[in-house]
Order: sequence, then C-alpha cells, then structure tokens
Amino acid sequence: MKIEAIKVYQVDLPLAEGRYSWSEGKFVEVFDSTIIELITDDGQVGYGEVCPLGPFYLPAFGQGARAGISELSASLLGQDPTAISVINEVMDRALLGHPYVKSVIDMACWDLAGKAANASVCRLMGGKFGDSVALYRAISQSSPEEMSERISNYRAEGYEKFQLKVGGDPMVDIERIKQAVTLLDRGELLVADANTGWRVDNAMRVVKAVMDCDVYVEQPCRTYQHCLAVRRNTSLPFVLDETINGIEAFLAAHKDGAMDAINLKISKVGGLTKARQIRDLCVSLNIPMTIEDSWGGDITTAAVAHLAHSTPEKLRFSSTDFNSYVTVKNAHGAPQRAHGRMVASDAPGLGIQPNMDVLGEAVSEYYR
Repeated sequence: MKIEAIKVYQVDLPLAEGRYSWSEGKFVEVFDSTIIELITDDGQVGYGEVCPLGPFYLPAFGQGARAGISELSASLLGQDPTAISVINEVMDRALLGHPYVKSVIDMACWDLAGKAANASVCRLMGGKFGDSVALYRAISQSSPEEMSERISNYRAEGYEKFQLKVGGDPMVDIERIKQAVTLLDRGELLVADANTGWRVDNAMRVVKAVMDCDVYVEQPCRTYQHCLAVRRNTSLPFVLDETINGIEAFLAAHKDGAMDAINLKISKVGGLTKARQIRDLCVSLNIPMTIEDSWGGDITTAAVAHLAHSTPEKLRFSSTDFNSYVTVKNAHGAPQRAHGRMVASDAPGLGIQPNMDVLGEAVSEYYR
C-alpha cells in the first residue's frame, strides 16, 4: 500500500453559541478546519482533521496547516501509510517542528491502518476501557452570572465536568469561580482554566482567594517557570496544558512535580502516535489526562474518542465532544454526545465517512 494522492479541504465551523471567548479578550466565532484525504494505490482512503483554536492560542493557524501539508506532500507520496512510525520519521526529517501540520497526516494514517486491519483505531491502541468516555463542557468567558447559568444549562444535558474560562481580571475571576462552585453537586468537577492569561502575582491572588473552593487550576501563566511558581504556592490541584507540548516537556514537569493532571491535545504534540506515547507514560506514572485536541469537528471528535476510550478509566480526567460545539457536520459516523458521554466507534479506522457536500472541492491536490 502506497500513498498515491493527497487531497486537502478547508471547512468553516461556526460556533453554535456564536462566540468562544477565553483569556486576554481572545475569541473565535468561526473555526478554520483543514481536512485531508489520503488515497492509496489500492483504492483505500483515510481522513484526518486539524483545527487550530484561532491563530493566537498555540503556534498554529489554519492556513499554516495547509501550507505545511504542501511542504510535506512530496516526501509522503509513495510512502506506506500503515507504517506510521516511518511516516512520522519522514515528516520530522522533512519539516522541523509544526506538530499540528503533522497531526492531520498522522490521523489519516491511523484511519488507513485501521481499515487495512479491519479494526477500529481504538482497538489498535489497545482496546476499549469501559462503556463510554465522560466529557467536560468549556464555559466561554463572560460575566460570572452568565457563566453560572451556562453550567446549569449544560448540567441538564448530562455534563458533570465544567471548565471555566478565566484568565481575566483577577477579582472577576475570583467571583466566577466562587459562584460556579456553589452550583456543584456531589461528584461534579470544576476546572478554572486561565489559558496562560494571568501574571504570576495575579495568579497568586486568585489561588489564595479560592483556596477553600473545590476547584482545579489550569495553566495560569504563559511560561512553565511561572506556572511552577504558582504551583509551589498553592495546595489546589493543578493542571498543565499549553506548556506540555511534547514528551520532554512532560517528563520535566513530572520531575518537578509541576502538575496533578495534564491536558493532552492531539495536534499540539504532533498526532495520535505521539499523543499515545505521552498517554502511555501518564498511565505508567499514574497521571490523569484530559484527552482532546485544540478544536475540530466530527473527524477530530472521532480521533479523540478512540484515544480516550483506549485509556484506562481511572486516568481519564475528561475529554471533549467538539462536534457538539459547532453547527456544521463534516463527517458521518462520529461519536454523538449522550448524557455527557461519548463512545468510540467499533467500525474500521476512525469509523467516519466525510460529508462531501460540506467538504466541497479540494483546495489543493498532490499526486505521485
């Protein structure tokens, strides 16, 4: 099996709520998603998706994904897509960095590998743990009252885990957290995610003010060292996200005792292959994970479900059903939320079929 052609599609994903807002006034209303189609010489087809959270969350943006695929295409054509370790080495030699570009290709290769083996990606990754995957709901940044109301609304849809977008004015953030905590029922979980938005001094003010609240603090500051300084001055449980961008960063943070859990995003670390490596280290080291991606539609949601469902339940902090946040379906067969949970497909590969009416014409094509 060899890669005969690569087709690239661009799809806009409007947000169902109208706007997704987080720290420092950042927001996105329409997400720029890139989907690839890998076509092999024996007629097999694999799909992947990458969708950055705007151009200012991580070093990634929609047009960059498509430009990176163009750069890698010549090195990929003629390769065996089921030789996924080889594919990753080829990509790393051909393009330094840019993990989000490689993620969409790696995802499509896993889809093809599953189809070739007549097995789901979840099964290739070790099999399912449990019947379903618990989801969290991100609460877009707004007034404390509006955010609390959204928690109540999403609880009615079955969610039991909530991620507050904070990282703004520390006094307002303190109120956001305190109001949200009063709504929690037994067994529910709250994360205050600053998305790097606080200075160290403001982060210290917030964690001191909410130290009696049952809340996790996530990625308070921009740099790892600043996050570590906050971590060492609070007893609240701590989650790292943006600064955990690969195995080396993860191992350094573990050595420093810098977190109680991590947020593992597929495209942030370069794809399912490298995400699984970090996942397996977390399992060995007993570190819980939120398993997700930066953003996406049905194809990304399917990939998240396979990685999460093949992870032991006790190490699954949470996951995300991105396809419930947007108004456009870019594929059929993806997991659909039910009572705050989702289930990975048992169909071969990712278990999805692209919605070609939505994908439209390819924006670029590369042939062997």
